[in-house]
Amino acid sequence: MAPASRSLHTRAVVAAVIGNALEWYDFTVFGFLTVVIAQLFFPSSNDYSSILLTTATFGVAFVMRPIGGVVLGLYADRAGRKAALSLVIALMTLGMLLLAIAPPYSAIGIAAPLMIVLGRLLQGFSAGGEFGSATALLIEAAPFSKRGLYGSCQMAGQAAALLLGALVGALITRGLSPEALKSWGWRVPFIIGLAIGPVGFYIRRHLADSEVFLLAQRNAPRATLHDVFTNHSRNVLCGLGAVIALTVTIYVLIGYLPTFAVKQLKLPYAESFYAVVVGNLLLTVLSPLTGAWSDRIGRKGLSLWSLMLTFVLIYPLFAWLAAEPSVSKLVLVQAVLSITLSGYYGPFGALIAELFPANVRSIGLSLAYNVAVMVFGGFGPFAVTWLIKTTGSPLAPTWYVMAGLALSIAAIACIPGQRHVDLDAQRKPA
Repeated sequence: MAPASRSLHTRAVVAAVIGNALEWYDFTVFGFLTVVIAQLFFPSSNDYSSILLTTATFGVAFVMRPIGGVVLGLYADRAGRKAALSLVIALMTLGMLLLAIAPPYSAIGIAAPLMIVLGRLLQGFSAGGEFGSATALLIEAAPFSKRGLYGSCQMAGQAAALLLGALVGALITRGLSPEALKSWGWRVPFIIGLAIGPVGFYIRRHLADSEVFLLAQRNAPRATLHDVFTNHSRNVLCGLGAVIALTVTIYVLIGYLPTFAVKQLKLPYAESFYAVVVGNLLLTVLSPLTGAWSDRIGRKGLSLWSLMLTFVLIYPLFAWLAAEPSVSKLVLVQAVLSITLSGYYGPFGALIAELFPANVRSIGLSLAYNVAVMVFGGFGPFAVTWLIKTTGSPLAPTWYVMAGLALSIAAIACIPGQRHVDLDAQRKPA
């Protein structure tokens, strides 16, 4: 590979990953600080009600994701990945700013939770266009024989962002007194995220669209929703189903885990972060390896085996944890599940991106990804909280995750076996 081409590929990877990382960093710290945010912005005499309102606020932002996915996905397929990704990260940073500066309920009353909701809605809209546009950029910038590896950068960056959020959360909760955490410390993680936004905007503004996209823009039909639903509806459904496992495992096993550890397992709040740190460190390291492996052996089989193994192990692992809860057990459970899921996370970006040709790739990915995220991910913590309350079983999260895994296994099984082909007719395999 020529130095100029290698430099272009490197810039594309950084530009694609940084926005997705910012999105998931924000998601992580918001999820980890649920207990504190509930007390400050949704005060109630009942802890369950406060947490339920906070998780509902977390979830309502995801209603905006399909809207943002359609608007920004079409924009990316028409105006270019560079233009769309620059707009996305600007809106994302603005939403994070609202969260960072929001006064608590005790200071401004009902305006405080409304400000939080507005920030989450803005972030939901912008995040709706992030994954589809960024993943399309990554796949189109990659040499054909390395699409699995390049696509895995999205998931590795996501895991690294979750890891960073977990580390920041652990440092804040362990390093500050409860009073300081409640007074000002909870804002620190969001302020750190604000520093990433301008850097990402600068990188994306100085990015060039790929040759694959430019050729598709000249030679292929203009992207429309009608075209997507008429000619690619099956692929949208397969992609949507494939995303479900990603959403339920991230939002429940990672995002909801600290709240679950504190409220259900009665484990120390700060130490519950250790499990998330270990799990995401493993995903950060293993996802590129399994992504590259999928370039050799195919994505469908590797993904299916990974999800089926996770499905078989998750209930007995959580039953073992709930029987005698401890931090060491929590860490071990998270580590085992992260290893089994890495075979799905690594190939994931290329698996669903290869369902669509370049002229509708961003909108196709955005629809599949964001509908699944809204339905199965955004309201996942809310659903799990309700399930635990209704059934009285601390194992309720595993039922929700197992149902999601089963749906994804069925969807990926319906993807035609020969997907490792170049749908962009203008390119030839490397």
